[in-house]
Amino acid sequence: MWKKEDSKPQGASDSSAAPANSAPASTATHTSTHSTLGAPLVSPRAAACISQGIRIKGEVTGSEDLFVDGLVDGKLNLTNGSLTIGPNGCVKADVNAREVIVRGRIEGKVTGRDKVQLWSTGQVTGEVQTERLAIEEGALLRGKVEAGKLPVKASETKSAAATNRSPESMPFSSGTAAD
Repeated sequence: MWKKEDSKPQGASDSSAAPANSAPASTATHTSTHSTLGAPLVSPRAAACISQGIRIKGEVTGSEDLFVDGLVDGKLNLTNGSLTIGPNGCVKADVNAREVIVRGRIEGKVTGRDKVQLWSTGQVTGEVQTERLAIEEGALLRGKVEAGKLPVKASETKSAAATNRSPESMPFSSGTAAD
């Protein structure tokens, strides 16, 4: 798979004492996260992974990115992270994350503060609340959806209107059409 030149550490010459079959650390790390077809097994940004065959019951919390390809039953809360449900992932939980990407199944309330993406293989049953929602053809969504920016509260609207009126109530300068 690798050429002989690729297996040598960078900067090493042919007479190097390094074994001929050693690979640079970056190459070994790169290939360990890919399948034989070249597709990533996990999200390239995911800091943690719940792989296929793992089942978790309870509450999962954190602030890093998480890739779930196993089963999670309970609650998932990632304060500043991204949650990716892999194609084999099944989540029966209330989910709260900055971004939620669904390639598997979720049952429960899904809150993606920035974005929720449903891939063609994704299935969501429950409530979805997000600022931006993207649904690929073939995805399944059953339940209530709230997408878009939340409306501004009445008290905030009044204070914004008050600040907008003050420049309008000021007299025009001598160079305007009002003179």
